[in-house]
This record gives sequence, C-alpha cells and structure tokens, in this order.
Amino acid sequence: MISCSKDENMLMSMSTSFLTISDTHFETKLIELGIDSDGIVNQQMLRTDAEKVSRLDLSIPKNSDKITNLNGIEGFTNLTFFSVVGHEIKDVDLSFNIKLDTLILNGNHLTQIDLSNHSNLILVEIQSNELSKIKGLSQSKNLKRLDLSFNNFEEIIIDNPSVEDLLISHNQLKFIDTRNAINLKNVFMIINELTTVNFSSNKLLKTLILSDNKLQSINLEENTHLTHLYGSSNLLTSLDLSNNQQLIDLRVDRNPYLSCIQISNGQYIPNVSISDYQSLNTNCN
Repeated sequence: MISCSKDENMLMSMSTSFLTISDTHFETKLIELGIDSDGIVNQQMLRTDAEKVSRLDLSIPKNSDKITNLNGIEGFTNLTFFSVVGHEIKDVDLSFNIKLDTLILNGNHLTQIDLSNHSNLILVEIQSNELSKIKGLSQSKNLKRLDLSFNNFEEIIIDNPSVEDLLISHNQLKFIDTRNAINLKNVFMIINELTTVNFSSNKLLKTLILSDNKLQSINLEENTHLTHLYGSSNLLTSLDLSNNQQLIDLRVDRNPYLSCIQISNGQYIPNVSISDYQSLNTNCN
C-alpha cells in the first residue's frame, strides 16, 4: 500500500486550488481588473477567483503589454463574454469555457480555432487574424452573428441554421456554401475572389454586399425579401432583378460586361448607383 506524505497532499491540494498563468502580461491585466486577488505577478491565481468571472475584456494593449498565450483561461469556467483584441495570441483552447455566448478575438495571430463545445454562442468575431480553418460552428445552435473578416479563408461552409449575419470580407474566398444557413439575413463579403455564389436556399436574405469580387453571374430569383444589393466592381454579364420587388438600394456600377439590368414592369428602386453605360430595363434580350 502506497501512502502520500503530508507535504505531497498539500502540493496536490495547491495544484487543484491554483491556476497557472504563465504569461505575465495576462496576469498583470487580471490584477489590474481586480480578478487575481493576491495582486502579485507570480504565475498563478486562485481557481476560485477565475470561477467568479462571467465577463472578461482584455482591451487593446500597449505594444509592450501584448499577451502571447492564455494559459489559465481554462479555469474561467463561468465566462459568458470574452474579448481579446490586438494581442499576439497564436492559439487558444476554449474547450472548458462552454458558457460563452460572445467571443471576440480580433487582431491576433490565430490560424485555426475549434468551437465544437460552444452551443451557447450568440456572437463570434475573429477579425484580422490568419485564420484559414474554423471547426464546430454547427454546434453553436444560438449563433446569430459571425464575423470572420480580414483572414485567409479560401473556402467556407456555413452549416449553422441559426446564423443571421455573416461578415467575411477581405479574405481570399473562392467558394462559400450557405445552403444550411436558412435564416441568413445579411451577408457582407466584399474583397474576395468569388466567381459565383448561390443563395437560393437563403430565402430570408435582406442585405447582400458582394462588391470587389470576380462574380460573373448571380441568380437572385428566390431572394424575394432582398432590400439592399451591392455588387460593384465585379465581372457580371447579366443581372435579373425582376423578382426582387422589395429592393430599395442597388449598386452595381463598375461591371464592365453588364450593360442591361432586368427589372419588371412598374418596379421602382429608390436608390440606384450604376455606371454611364448601364441601364435598368424591362427587356434585356
């Protein structure tokens, strides 16, 4: 029979009572926020201190105070809001932070992230990173707003039916599949490399902003709720808007191969931005 000494028992108790905070800038910020109660930068904090926190906002730091890793975040098991903007984080494990509903990781150096355990997420913003892969979005049954702008995505599948707002501008997108995002209402995807898109399953779509891509065609026949369409600076050869009777704002200038834009008899679009060589017409044949 093997028994533990009194000192060994004490060490085991301490290891479960404390979190390791290896990044001094992370711990300094926790002290400034009054979270790390001992007030000393000693690479540890009480686990009970972390468990009291539901909202953690690590604001944009000074250049010398940037966090490079978030070791210890696993102890913040009651976090619902977590924002880490403008640091130098390359990877983060949030698998223990399953209560998160808002996650903002803008301006770091992330290349991939797994959100498989996060069924409570409502808002995700991961802008200005180096992301090319994201996992687990389909598990976030309450996710309404997803912002993945300024990353390195070349293709992405949004298979989450709860997403309503999708922002994925300034990437390298060549392919996107939103067939299962049936509640999608607003899409913002400027400055990508898309040649074609299909939103026929997104029948609730109201705003579609696709300027500065390489679009050659787009079918909007099923998108009868569309109110705003921005498709400037593409390569469209034809555009039929005769089924989009709720359109109030149209911008399709700087499409050099698009001269005639089809509308229906009596259709009126209050705000229109087109090039001199373009016109709205009921007959484009």
